[in-house]
Amino acid sequence: MSIGRIDINLSGALPIPVSFPDATLRERIRATFELLIMLVLLAWLVVPLLRTLEFFGPTTKTGILAWVLVVCAMYWMYEGLGFRILLLLQLLLFSAAAALLTTKVALVLVGIHRLGILRRTASALIMIGAGLAALNFLMMLWAVFRKPANKPADLRPDA
Repeated sequence: MSIGRIDINLSGALPIPVSFPDATLRERIRATFELLIMLVLLAWLVVPLLRTLEFFGPTTKTGILAWVLVVCAMYWMYEGLGFRILLLLQLLLFSAAAALLTTKVALVLVGIHRLGILRRTASALIMIGAGLAALNFLMMLWAVFRKPANKPADLRPDA
């Protein structure tokens, strides 16, 4: 049984969101628009806000961004905002970056300042993850605007 974007499990378990490839056209359009809004907010609000935090160093700022991206990737995965494999890769990359940056901050707190490679590696992981987010968005747009094959537009029985 499905209501909107949520499948309801009649056994009493938590609702399971519909994945993007299984969604109806209306759900795909809504998911694509929602992801676009979140990416724009991240790029135009969160990143500039982090740059204004002058009392934090570059590692701490990048670490905060990495943890925000981990939370976003988990939300995108829960909501089914894209293709599962890309969302899993984003979550993996953002989590690895957050772990590296948290380690770097901990090392600086105990007096070890020489491992700048951790921040550079984490920044590269964040950029690769951001590229995957852009690819995910483009694939969502392609899925919305492509012409359906010679079959009914929606094969879900409860749509």
